[in-house]
Amino acid sequence: MSLSFDELDVGRRITTPSRTVTEADVTNFAGVSGDFNPLHTSETVAAESAFGERVAHGALVFSMMTGLARRARDRRADVVAFYGVDRLRFTAPVEFGDTIRVEMELVEKDERDHPTASGVVRYETEVLNQRDETVLSCELLSLVK
Repeated sequence: MSLSFDELDVGRRITTPSRTVTEADVTNFAGVSGDFNPLHTSETVAAESAFGERVAHGALVFSMMTGLARRARDRRADVVAFYGVDRLRFTAPVEFGDTIRVEMELVEKDERDHPTASGVVRYETEVLNQRDETVLSCELLSLVK
């Protein structure tokens, strides 16, 4: 059962299940996106980089974040569409084998006169690794019935 726009309260917090980022995830993402940057795909080049090893694409981590948010165990908003993202920052690298989770807090509701939705909700969102370090932060916006 989904929550309507009116049923959502500012301050609502969500923590998602976690997942481990694998070499296969990075390889598959490179193939789908066409982003074969050697920081992600070449052990030799990445070893000489500031990271010292291959790291996951930022866009992959963002995509995983949206998937994890969808898998949250609590009742979720009745989302009509992904509305946008503000203040996106990649604050630390995600290495192969890191386990990430997402923490979200509803910080704003904006009523809209829209034919399929009642308003937009804004979630302050962080992706954290297994050491509780923030690796990505942003504000996610969703159009909600």
